[in-house]
Amino acid sequence: MNKKSALLLMAMALQFGGWGTACAGASFMHTGSRTTQPVGHYEFCQQLPQECRQKTPNQAPTELTRTLWATIVAVNNAVNTTVTPRTDMEMWGKEEVWSYPTSGFGDCEDYVLEKRRRLMKAGMPAGDLLITVVRQPNGDGHAVLTVRTSLGEFILDNLEPKVLAWTDTEYTYLKRQSQTNSGVWVTINDGRADAVASVR
Repeated sequence: MNKKSALLLMAMALQFGGWGTACAGASFMHTGSRTTQPVGHYEFCQQLPQECRQKTPNQAPTELTRTLWATIVAVNNAVNTTVTPRTDMEMWGKEEVWSYPTSGFGDCEDYVLEKRRRLMKAGMPAGDLLITVVRQPNGDGHAVLTVRTSLGEFILDNLEPKVLAWTDTEYTYLKRQSQTNSGVWVTINDGRADAVASVR
């Protein structure tokens, strides 16, 4: 590799802040059996049933190219910077309302839904864009978007500006959507901590 090519790769890695991490080695979560669907997602599916009937063949994850990485980073940045945090109680007067942040406000699930929708519009299959429930180090429940790629699984998070490999986060992973059926949820065997997948 000549000096010019090396500088170009370095510039791209800095621009997309994490491409080097993406190339470091694939890491995938170990999922288990079917589990309970979060109440908020169940009610979201009742309102928009088409969102929960997406079937994806059991196939290899999407190939992660530089172009796709740039799209993932751009979507994460765009949603994180244009949606203002607001709790469901503040917006709806009750807990756990999952919705698209069309008003410009939302909580963690709403950020996830919007990122998922935008990446599906960009051509990624539903089976590689999985709403995921985690536990934060302080014990609070949280939702993030897991993006499955040929170079591993990455997390899009409204509390973190960078797109990180799931193993580089401090969360305990509890459960997520099935990669073959968007209306089904499965357990995650995190392996890094003992946790019970009991977040609402």
